[in-house]
Amino acid sequence: MNRTRSTSRTALLAALGLVTATGATATVLGAATAGAAAPGCKVDYRITNQWNTGFGADVTVTNTGDPVASWTVEWSYAGNQQVTQGWNATITQSGTAVTAKSLSYNGTLTTGGSASFGFNGSHSGTNAVPATFKLNGVTCNTTTTPPTDPPTTPPTTPPTTPPAGSKADNPYAGAKVYVNPEWSAKAAAEPGGTKVANQPTGVWLDRIAAINGSATSMGLRAHLDEALKQKGSGELVVQLVVYNLPGRDCAALASNGELGPTEIGRYKTEYIDPIAAILADPKYAGLRIVTTVEIDSLPNLVTNVSGRPTATANCDVMKANGNYVTGVGYALRKLGSIANVYNYVDAGHHGWLGWDDNFGASAELFKQAATAEGSTVANVHGFIVNTANYSALKEDHFGIGDSVNGVSVRQSKWVDWNRYTDELSYAQAMRAKLVSLGFDANLGMLIDTSRNGWGGAARPTAPGATTNVDTYVNGGRYDRRIHLGNWCNQAGAGLGERPQAAPAAGIDAYVWMKPPGESDGASKEIPNDEGKGFDRMCDPTYTGNARNGNSMSGALPDAPVSGHWFSAQFQELLKNAHPAL
Repeated sequence: MNRTRSTSRTALLAALGLVTATGATATVLGAATAGAAAPGCKVDYRITNQWNTGFGADVTVTNTGDPVASWTVEWSYAGNQQVTQGWNATITQSGTAVTAKSLSYNGTLTTGGSASFGFNGSHSGTNAVPATFKLNGVTCNTTTTPPTDPPTTPPTTPPTTPPAGSKADNPYAGAKVYVNPEWSAKAAAEPGGTKVANQPTGVWLDRIAAINGSATSMGLRAHLDEALKQKGSGELVVQLVVYNLPGRDCAALASNGELGPTEIGRYKTEYIDPIAAILADPKYAGLRIVTTVEIDSLPNLVTNVSGRPTATANCDVMKANGNYVTGVGYALRKLGSIANVYNYVDAGHHGWLGWDDNFGASAELFKQAATAEGSTVANVHGFIVNTANYSALKEDHFGIGDSVNGVSVRQSKWVDWNRYTDELSYAQAMRAKLVSLGFDANLGMLIDTSRNGWGGAARPTAPGATTNVDTYVNGGRYDRRIHLGNWCNQAGAGLGERPQAAPAAGIDAYVWMKPPGESDGASKEIPNDEGKGFDRMCDPTYTGNARNGNSMSGALPDAPVSGHWFSAQFQELLKNAHPAL
């Protein structure tokens, strides 16, 4: 696959503070703005997202003077803000003074022409919008008072994109992300749902029939046609979940699929080939198509096979016949050959693969699959973690290096000797491991934050008591599940960070790949024509198994079949959202 990628983002952050990349923030709403016309130039500086110690911003500069061949934008902060990562410009900072210089492809500004760039930064205390900006030494008038209410739409001027024919280092940078109208309508119909109904979510192709759709559901072409309408003149990402392997999800019955363990031929010819044919249609060449490839598959071949207390007979079958590896390799090769497709392979989550005997073995298996069936690692743009799961993004009240009375938190019942406490640290570590095995040095990671906010009244505000490691960890952890192995319709969960591009080093985006409000599985056996079975982990009365430490399942009652709308879950996610809605 032809791919042009810039210098490693991690290396940039670790080096001289110089930041270069491609793109800008995604569909996150703005929080502050400044900008007014003046002779020579105008600047629009938008804080697109803000949290306790960090923020994201977009800057659009418009040249109202004579044409220029390159541009330099300068400003100074009144506080202690520090730029940590940027895109579409070379950004340097000395003290409070920041300088952003154009790149080779976006330097030319005609009279009235605009260019955009973005960045992430850190701060403590206030985060005021800079008072003065300069373009090539000319002061731009930015005295307009910022509005008290945040804007309700993204900026109308799309950021400059990489040259035609090259692939963006981060497909989410500088792009809107497709809002699935079917999910959006269901969300908007719920009390309070309009607060999130405009968020982008993944489109799940979880069976062959989903490709063409039906009289009551949109097929792949219908979604892509709608995406072209939403795209307008800017860039737009469409998120697809490719999820129909033979013998799918061998350790969990709720998400079993329609294809039997040996039906690799049907997977190729009736599922992957038709998807690839549609995505390759030149009509859709202007879309950035992100595929999440086969969640909950490859890790099962490490953790749930003979020799492990968590083994299942179905996973032994799939390891023996090799059809998970074969299927993933085939999908990567077919889809990766399409110029505007970005493949992200599922990499589990820290509560699954974070242990020493799982982590490295899983990374090796990912490479084996990426090089199967004639594929190469070049067909993998990145990996996604926490897909459809609940692991907390960042645990602030305890770290893996902490100890209580000389006892490491790794010995707590919750951590249980895991190397990681949350998804961000796991994702960044897995990324480093995969690069060391030969994957692209600029490999990007996605983190599904659709249901890992864990807000509400039960969210801890301080570390737990230091009586022992268990009181310390349990009292301070955001993740309120009974056990890390619980995965089905978890009680108390909340919406997590809103979808956003380039939120941290090595992370291409936080995404809502699992549409909030869609069930993980039925609480009791429900006959269906989708091949989905009944898994006791979705039953709130179930007392557990070896995969969750023989703990209660923590599942919500009265849930429908996986993928079907679950109003009670959606309401719980709204109520417990963090950041709060």
